[in-house]
Amino acid sequence: MARRLRPVELEFVESAPLRLVFAAEVAAPPKAVYTALADDVAGWSSWFTGVARAASTHGGQGREVRLSGGTRFTETVLAAEPDEHYAYRVDTTNAPGLGALLEDWRLTPAGGGTRLRWMFAADGPAPFRWALLLARPGLGRAFRQSARALDHRLGRI
Repeated sequence: MARRLRPVELEFVESAPLRLVFAAEVAAPPKAVYTALADDVAGWSSWFTGVARAASTHGGQGREVRLSGGTRFTETVLAAEPDEHYAYRVDTTNAPGLGALLEDWRLTPAGGGTRLRWMFAADGPAPFRWALLLARPGLGRAFRQSARALDHRLGRI
């Protein structure tokens, strides 16, 4: 059953009780990376580890995401600055323990490619935050694998 989470705004990136930050460089330019993040939401399932299905909703102002294990999210896009910044918050989910979640993607030029930074800002009860800290290495691996898969995908387009 889906639960409504606490609605947060972009400032939550700075104030969240738990913030996990991951970064990687990809060969594709920021424009191509941004397009994959914001405009080709359905394509996430082909490169982002664990995403089984993703769809843009409300004319690009929202997203629906289903993970491989059955976790579901409905999201609101909070920032869509072409070639630079893409962020969304989770509005509803069936994931237990989560109180608030915002994911913030920043893109900066790096040589001929892009430096990609993903910040995972979350809140929930102390045991949830502790479990998420323990999951940090796995999330980092998933992010790096996803960045490589995105780079490979964009190299073929």
